[in-house]
Amino acid sequence: MIAKSNLKSILLKFLLLFLLCLLLGLVDAFRSYVSANRNGVHLLDLDVALRSAITGWMSWMFLTPLVLWLCRRFPLDEKKWKTRILLFIPIGLVLSLIRVLFPFLIGFLFSGRIGWLLNWLPQNYLLLATDYSFAFIFFSLVVTFGQAINYYKRYREEELRASKLELQLSQAQLQALKMQLQPHFLFNTLNSISALQHENVELAQEMTARLGDFLRMTLQNIGTQEVTLQREIEFLQCYLDIEKVRFGQKLQTNIDIETQVLDCQVPNLILQPLVENAIKHGIAPNKHGGHINIRGGTENGWLKVEIEDSGKGITDEKLEKVFSSGLGLANTKERLTQLYGSNFRFEVQNTISQGFLVTLCLPNSSKK
Repeated sequence: MIAKSNLKSILLKFLLLFLLCLLLGLVDAFRSYVSANRNGVHLLDLDVALRSAITGWMSWMFLTPLVLWLCRRFPLDEKKWKTRILLFIPIGLVLSLIRVLFPFLIGFLFSGRIGWLLNWLPQNYLLLATDYSFAFIFFSLVVTFGQAINYYKRYREEELRASKLELQLSQAQLQALKMQLQPHFLFNTLNSISALQHENVELAQEMTARLGDFLRMTLQNIGTQEVTLQREIEFLQCYLDIEKVRFGQKLQTNIDIETQVLDCQVPNLILQPLVENAIKHGIAPNKHGGHINIRGGTENGWLKVEIEDSGKGITDEKLEKVFSSGLGLANTKERLTQLYGSNFRFEVQNTISQGFLVTLCLPNSSKK
């Protein structure tokens, strides 16, 4: 069964083809009528010219779909274009002959006056030759149009294929960047567990259990590029529980996320390396420890997440190169670029209180 939308499209194409053939038939009839005027005497009546020309051009209602089918069946590609052109030339000669003879065939079927036709043809061979030439020219135009459609379809297919390959490449790059970050945290945690085995077995066991929880939550979303902010906060809380075992009272954290943004989509495992960076450079070097504030909300229609630590910040020289060196911030920015192009904001700065602030602004999207 032909879908209703496809049927409408086919009918519309036939209607446009009918109108085109009718217009060309009227123009051709006027040309034939004028050219038959010799010394003020019309050798061809207007009604005969109209009937003959319009009938002839209406033959293209059936011939044009055939020519377009042939163009699809025998496209002009780089390797076979010469042989294909040699194929289309005899086809064009035959179809042009059919178009020229079509009006006489229709007239004979309705009138049966073959004698008049035999007398008329020898006297008007020039007119027939002109019609034949016009028919072949029109055939050539239809072939050109059909091959142009083929070229456009191939171009669109190649463009779509390139787009899919680009998407697959981006996904592969995103996955590779994620996998770079996960072992980075994993190795640090295992080293901490190993150290605790000699100092506090209970804490080492607790840390191992929380690491297992974190890895299980990570594996549940393996291959997923985006998760809800709520899910990402669950990841982050699990990570912070591990780090609190490691640092004890030296690490104080506060998570303040507005309820309305919890369903927003964020890159999977995007916050953990940022918080890990804050702990490594902001909290760990300070013998008294410090605190980390994680805030989330909306700003001008964007999802805005801030991670602020109470460390000493970094020098202006290091601040300028923060995205070109190190793993966490550089990979995070690369992931954001792969996912959102330029449709995001990722900024770092020293705070007035000598801490370090990371600001992440993403498109405010949610999946209910």
